[in-house]
Amino acid sequence: MPEEVHITSLVVHSTPRRLQRVSERIAAMPGARVHGSSPNGKLVVTLDANSADEMLARVSEIQRTDGVLSAALVYQYADGPEATTAEVCDAG
Repeated sequence: MPEEVHITSLVVHSTPRRLQRVSERIAAMPGARVHGSSPNGKLVVTLDANSADEMLARVSEIQRTDGVLSAALVYQYADGPEATTAEVCDAG
């Protein structure tokens, strides 16, 4: 079981004529899922990773994919052992 969990969702905009190829390349990445697309070149994508560095590498790889115009982060969730064991201090 991984010590950290990172989940991110993105809207990826590609050129319409390369939409299928971009979708296939993203879907082939570890932890990547393409949930939908539109004819104008937009894709809804989620990524799962075991570390922040791994997540950044995947987002960067998507941004560098031939045919991708932009990849906009919509949501990010991160959890790890420290989040479940951290003490909450009462400032009041």
